[in-house]
Amino acid sequence: MISPVDVIQRKRDGREHTPAELTAFIEAYMRDEVADYQMSAWLMAALLKGLTLEETLALNDALLASGSCLDLSSLGCRVVDKHSTGGVGDKVSMVLGPLVASCGAVFGKMSGRGLGHTGGTVDKLESIPGFRTTVGAADFKRQLEDIGICIAGQSPDLAPADNRLYALRDVTATVESNPLIAASIISKKLAADAKAHMPDADVVTGPFSTPKAPAHS
Repeated sequence: MISPVDVIQRKRDGREHTPAELTAFIEAYMRDEVADYQMSAWLMAALLKGLTLEETLALNDALLASGSCLDLSSLGCRVVDKHSTGGVGDKVSMVLGPLVASCGAVFGKMSGRGLGHTGGTVDKLESIPGFRTTVGAADFKRQLEDIGICIAGQSPDLAPADNRLYALRDVTATVESNPLIAASIISKKLAADAKAHMPDADVVTGPFSTPKAPAHS
């Protein structure tokens, strides 16, 4: 059984997690064996000390494995998606999605809500009277088949661990960590079976940390 305190201390001291340790930590959190305050402490340690590329990939895999994944292979084409880290006036998805679909591509986007002071795509779309952002897997797939585009909020079945971490980051001042952002974004995109994805350049480039041993080790 994993010790949450040991995991928090390891990252607090700037040391690197193994993929198995991160996976076990996320799994324990989803079983409620790790409290929200402990996960919050780890998120702050990750923000301050950073995550390596290997840790970010392992976190992404753990978030992805926490739920189910869509299979859109029956559509007969690659589903494409984009993601922006947001902004108060970010309205790219609402314009780009229909443009991409009109060119014959299939645009399937799982969007999140706002973090910090920004409004997320889902929040913006919900300001439109009658716009429904809660779409089940069957309806998501059906709309892609019918009109080639669907923008919806994250399903509770897809990367549910990310849903929980997403909410914690919003209230613990840990939004700005690029590795946490990258793992959150990519886990959602893979869960929604997006085969091609264009993220913001700052998410692609990091920064990622180089782990260092504590002075006493």
